[in-house]
Amino acid sequence: MTGLRVADFDFDLPAELIAQQPPPERGLSRMLVMDRATGALRDANFAEFTAQLKPGDLLVLNDTRVIPARLYARRTLRREREKPTGQIEVMLTEPAAPQLPRAPSFPLLLAERVGNHEPHPASGENLWRALVRPGRKVAISEILVFPSPSGAIELEAEVLERGEFGERLLRFKPVEDFFAVLERIGHIPLPPYIHRDDVMNDRERYQTVFSRERGSVAAPTAGLHFTPHTLIELAARGVEIARVTLHVGLGTFAPLRVESLDQVRLHRERYTLPADTAEAVNRAVREGRRIVAVGTTVVRTLEHCALQAAGHELKPHSGVTEIFISPGFEFRRVGALLTNFHLPQSSLLMLVSAFAGREPVLAAYSHAVQQQYRFFSYGDCMFLS
Repeated sequence: MTGLRVADFDFDLPAELIAQQPPPERGLSRMLVMDRATGALRDANFAEFTAQLKPGDLLVLNDTRVIPARLYARRTLRREREKPTGQIEVMLTEPAAPQLPRAPSFPLLLAERVGNHEPHPASGENLWRALVRPGRKVAISEILVFPSPSGAIELEAEVLERGEFGERLLRFKPVEDFFAVLERIGHIPLPPYIHRDDVMNDRERYQTVFSRERGSVAAPTAGLHFTPHTLIELAARGVEIARVTLHVGLGTFAPLRVESLDQVRLHRERYTLPADTAEAVNRAVREGRRIVAVGTTVVRTLEHCALQAAGHELKPHSGVTEIFISPGFEFRRVGALLTNFHLPQSSLLMLVSAFAGREPVLAAYSHAVQQQYRFFSYGDCMFLS
C-alpha cells in the first residue's frame, strides 16, 4: 500500500522529556499548534485551546474510564489451593464477553452538556483477557488468588486459555461487586514508560474529567488536559460537544513487531457510537461544520464508523474496531485533532502522520524535542488543524 516501514516513524527522544508526573494542575500543559496546510508551527499553551475552535465546531470526546486493571496474584494449583506461591502481575485488558457498568461519578453539569445515557447492564460472566508476568509460569487450569494488603483473598481466577506474549483468558469466581473489589485492591495501569509505582493521585489524574464508561486499561490522554471550566468555556463559545466511547486495550502496550506498515495488525478495541453523537456528526457533515477529535481514539472510532457507513450517514451502534490509520488514509469525518506526543514507531504516530503528513509531523516532533515539550501520557499536547 504505502511502501513505508515502521522504522520510517522513528525519532530521537531524550529520556528526560518523558513525563513521569502530571502537571501540577490540569490545563497547564503546553500545546504545539500546527497548520496542516502549510506545516507552520506555533508554541502555545492548552489554555489557548478554546480560542482555536470556532462557533459551530463539533468537538468529540472519548468518555471511557480507566479501571484499576493492574493486579497482583499468587499462584496455586487446584490440587494445592491451600499453598499459594509466587507473585504474578496480572493486567486485565478487556472483558471477554460482558459490558461494563458506567461509573457513577460523571458530573451532572458535564453529563447535561455531553449527553446523558443509561448505563449498560452488568453481566454475571467474569471472563477477562489479561497479560500476566512472568507469563511462562502461569499454565492452563491454574488458580490465581488475589489478596488484599491485609492478606485476605479478595478474588480468585482460573486460567482457561494461554496465548502469545503473556496473554491469558481468566474466569473469575463470582463476587458481589467485582468493580468495587478492583477499586480496593487494583492499581492504576500506568504505561511502562512511567518508571514509578502508581500513587493515590493517579486515580484522579489518570482519568479525564468527563470519564464515565468503565473499560479502559489506559487513558485517552488528549482528554487529560481538560477541566470542567474548559468544557463550559467551549459551550459558551458555541462549540457543540459530543462523545463516543472507545475502550483502550491491549494494543496500547503491544509494540509493532513487523517491519512494513502493510503487515501491521492492531488488537481490536470496543467502541460505542451513541445516537445523539451519530446525529451530531451527520448534522455537522450536512452543514459543512468542522469535526474536532480529542485524541486518536476518537479519530479511530469516527473514521471506522464512516468506513462502515460506506458513504451513508452514521447509525448509532456498538462494535469492535481494528482500524489501522497510516499515510494514504482518506479521512471522511475528522477535520482537526488534539493529541499528545506519541511513541517512536507507534501506530498512533502513524495515525497523526496520516492526518498531517509524515515529514511535517516528524519535523514538528523535532521542534518539540528542541523546545523541551513533555512527551507521552502525562505530557504536553499538539493541535493540528
